[in-house]
Amino acid sequence: MRVTGDGHGDEPWEGPAGASTDDEATRVFTRGDHAPTATADGSEATRAFTRDPDAGTTRAFSRDEFPPRPEAPAADDPSAAAQGADEGAETSFTRRFVRERHPSRGRVPRGGPRTVPDPPADPESAPDPDLDFGPGPDPESRPERAARPRRRRPRRRVRKRWILTLLLLAALAVPPGTWGWVWYTARQDDRTPSDAIVVLGASQYNGVPSPVFEARLRQAQELYLEGVAPVIVTVGGKLPDDNFTEAASGRNWLVEVGVPADAVVAVEEGSDTLQSFAAVSEVFDANGWETAILVSDPWHSLRSQVMAEDFGIEAGASPARSGPAVIERRTQLWYITRETASLWYYWIFNDSSDIQVNAA
Repeated sequence: MRVTGDGHGDEPWEGPAGASTDDEATRVFTRGDHAPTATADGSEATRAFTRDPDAGTTRAFSRDEFPPRPEAPAADDPSAAAQGADEGAETSFTRRFVRERHPSRGRVPRGGPRTVPDPPADPESAPDPDLDFGPGPDPESRPERAARPRRRRPRRRVRKRWILTLLLLAALAVPPGTWGWVWYTARQDDRTPSDAIVVLGASQYNGVPSPVFEARLRQAQELYLEGVAPVIVTVGGKLPDDNFTEAASGRNWLVEVGVPADAVVAVEEGSDTLQSFAAVSEVFDANGWETAILVSDPWHSLRSQVMAEDFGIEAGASPARSGPAVIERRTQLWYITRETASLWYYWIFNDSSDIQVNAA
C-alpha cells in the first residue's frame, strides 16, 4: 500500500488551522485494520478514508498503543531476513511524516547546500533562517595559490600635455624676458680699461654727424679723456650717393674737438652692425687687441655685445645718455621693442634685421 507523499514530499499539503509549516504530525497505519477493496474486474483498489465527524480535529497517538517495530536482521543472514519479512507483514509499523521547509530559490550560497536548523526552545533567540548559509568552505581544503612575484609599480610618466604646456609657457615668457634683458643692459655703464673704444656709426649729413651720432662721439671723447682706452675706433660705411662715410665723419669730429689724430682709427666699412663688427674684428686681429668698450644707444648695447663676442671681441658697453634716442619715453619703448626683435632675428638667422630707425 502506497501512502500519499511517500518518498518525495512534492505534493502540496495544507496543515490544520493554527499549525505552522514546521509542525510534525504522526499517523499510524496497520495493514490488518484495512483490507484492500476489490473492484468489478477483481483487482485491488485503494480504499478511501474519510475523517470521522464525531472525532476531534486532531487525534493524539502514543507509541505505547502499538508494538515496537522489529529490528532489521543482519544482511548476511538470509533466513533471518525472510523471517523478519513475514513478521513485518503481520505487525504494524510507524512512519513519520515531516514537512520540510521549501528550499530557497535562486543562487545557492557558497559552502554547500542550505540547511534548516532545528527550532530552539526559546523562539525569541532563534536565528534567522534566511541569514544561515551553512558552514563555509574549509580554508585548509582550498588549493594553494602560486606565489606571484610582486610587481614593481612603474614610475609615473610625465604626460605629453604637461610638456607641451611647459614649452608653450616658456615660449610665451622668453620674449618678455629678452625685453627685460635689453632694458637692464641699457642701464649699465661699463668703463673697464680696454684696448680700444669702438663707436658704432649712425647717420651723417655730408660729413656732419647726426644728433644721434654726435651723442655717441661725445661719450667716446669722455671715455678717452678718462683713460679707459688709448684708441678710439669709428665704424661705418656710406650710402651710394654720400660723399663721406660714417667712420670718416666721426673721425673728423673727434679730431676737431681735440682728440689726437693718431688716436683715432676709422674703419669705413659696413652698412649695418653685423658688417661693421666683421670689419672691426680684422683690425683687432691685426693690432692684437682683445677687449673693447662699445659706445652706442642704450637700447643697442645688448645686441652689439652679443655680435662682438661672436667675433671674438671681449666687449663691455658704455652707451650715450643724451640725444633724441633717450629724450622721449615713447622713443625708448620703441627702441627696446625693436632691439628685442632684432636680437631674436640675429639668433635665429645669424643676420642683421632690416628694421630701419629714422634717427634725427
